Amino acid sequence: MSEDNPHSSNGSTNKSFLDKIVQVFTGEPQNKEELVEVLNDAGDRDLIKPETKQMIQGVLEVSEMRVRDIMVPRSQMVTIDINQPLEEILPIILESGHSRFPVSSEDIDHIEGVLLAKDLLAYGFGQQETDFSLKSIIRTAIIIPESKKVEPLLKDFRSQRYHMAVVVDEYGGVSGLVTIEDILELIVGEIEDETDDEIEEDIKHLAGNVYQLKSLTELCDFNEYFNCQFNVDAADTIGGIVIHEFGHMPKKGEIITIDHFEFKVISSDKRRLQVLQVTLPKDHVVTGKLSD
Repeated sequence: MSEDNPHSSNGSTNKSFLDKIVQVFTGEPQNKEELVEVLNDAGDRDLIKPETKQMIQGVLEVSEMRVRDIMVPRSQMVTIDINQPLEEILPIILESGHSRFPVSSEDIDHIEGVLLAKDLLAYGFGQQETDFSLKSIIRTAIIIPESKKVEPLLKDFRSQRYHMAVVVDEYGGVSGLVTIEDILELIVGEIEDETDDEIEEDIKHLAGNVYQLKSLTELCDFNEYFNCQFNVDAADTIGGIVIHEFGHMPKKGEIITIDHFEFKVISSDKRRLQVLQVTLPKDHVVTGKLSD
């Protein structure tokens, strides 16, 4: 009878899965493909959660990547000039929402250090702007080559306790930057902080001519609020317009200019945009009103 058969279908299935586990971890011939197969089997049988499977696969992917594969490219870097006064630096920090900034002299290929936004707090509590010297408060910049592997870089981030590195090409020119968050997001998925939260309002004024908005903001509302005329026949939402212009699903940090409006992706995943930042043309007048 089947119940007395030690080789029942269920037993055979379990044995097959366990055999694969043993094979992977006992020194027999093994490779990434075999390990992925085991993970897929475990996921299909609900032996591990999808989130766990995703994290393990993320670790496997990271082990093969180099810094050039994940860095924020040079064109999207937000930098500060070492000679800029405090009143020019603060708007850059507010508009970008970042906490660390490469500081350059002459041009972006001459990195002098890294500014931590928190190091400017003292100048808002008692110290006079005349005491301000950017050169005196910047931290040492960590410089790494594009070819460096991501896995040892993550170990360096942890052991040496820094969070950002400037990436250079074979000729010594700056090609981008990478943060510890960039690596962790490859493993655990999008990491949201205070600046990544979904905003309650469809449109929120940040500073100057910079606004933050939900990507699902109706295009007619966007046009009315910002006194513009994006084509409502092209998409229903402002996020739809942005995706159409990119021609692909943009990632966090990507920037595009449409009709002199600069759009930056603040939050997104593989399926949809979530939050955008828009910088308006200089002297552009908005109505600031939405239809009821």
